[in-house]
Amino acid sequence: MAVLSRPIPPLYTVYILRSSVNHASLYIGSTPNPPRRLKQHNGEVKGGAVRTSRNKLRPWEMVALVSGFPSAVAALKFEWAVTNPHLSMHIPSPARISIFTQRKKNGQPRRPRASMTSIMSNLHLLLGVPSFARWPLRLHFFNRDAHTAWEKWCATTKEPMRSGVPILTDFGRDSSRTATSIANDKESESHAAEPSPWGVHALPLDYAPIKDYVAKGRDVFSFEREGDCVICNEHMPPDEGLYGLCSNNGCEGVGHLSCWSRHMLSEQEDESIIPVGGRCPKCHGPVKWGDMMTELTLRLRGAKDVDKLLKKKRKAKAKA
Repeated sequence: MAVLSRPIPPLYTVYILRSSVNHASLYIGSTPNPPRRLKQHNGEVKGGAVRTSRNKLRPWEMVALVSGFPSAVAALKFEWAVTNPHLSMHIPSPARISIFTQRKKNGQPRRPRASMTSIMSNLHLLLGVPSFARWPLRLHFFNRDAHTAWEKWCATTKEPMRSGVPILTDFGRDSSRTATSIANDKESESHAAEPSPWGVHALPLDYAPIKDYVAKGRDVFSFEREGDCVICNEHMPPDEGLYGLCSNNGCEGVGHLSCWSRHMLSEQEDESIIPVGGRCPKCHGPVKWGDMMTELTLRLRGAKDVDKLLKKKRKAKAKA
């Protein structure tokens, strides 16, 4: 029950590590804080995993990750499936790519050795299976080799990629640039306070990306401006049901959660019971079910998180 009492986390990821010393050494894990977890794997702070603790393989680099999981449990399920594609029941047998060929002494199947190609192929498969297809997942690449392996697999496989999954890239410094351009960048950085963060260090670890949405929700429901449901037009008494709010700027369209769900599902061509998104009947702008659920769970279960997010920062006193 403790898990159910919390709002949807701002970030939870399943990540892929690669040893910068031995590129064949790979590791898969999950975390709500990729920068801190990377430091743990590299021994900069306490934590990490036994498999990544050998100094001869450090430093590790986070080459890719999947984000958008609705809970820690959801991320752990996906992590296990990516780590054990030869056993995962999320993968139908006819589509299984990784197959075990050996057994352990106890008779259990031995996990096949993973490569960057095999991990990318299994990611491609898992992102589209029914177990995970309804989640608002995003695939991030921070390394060109990992992204190249992904593109090669996508180009060769006959299975189409699940639509609606954003593929984001952030490679930092481009290794293909000329020495002159790199020297010019260094000269520019010498006059800057700090270089801009990139990769896992640029990921938002809090609810800042939906701050305006959360602020609108607090304003609408604190002042009891629910009004009539934008779908069924019935009056919505304050605090007497689960109400969803449109996420688009300038729109205060509110509706029964069941009505929003039914409306979004009616715009989809399949027979799913959980919507992915649709358009607001009031402003006609696009609305994502995952964003609506995050705002709703914050409003109902995360008062302290909302207070922290909306707290106004004190202005620094001007120097005399």
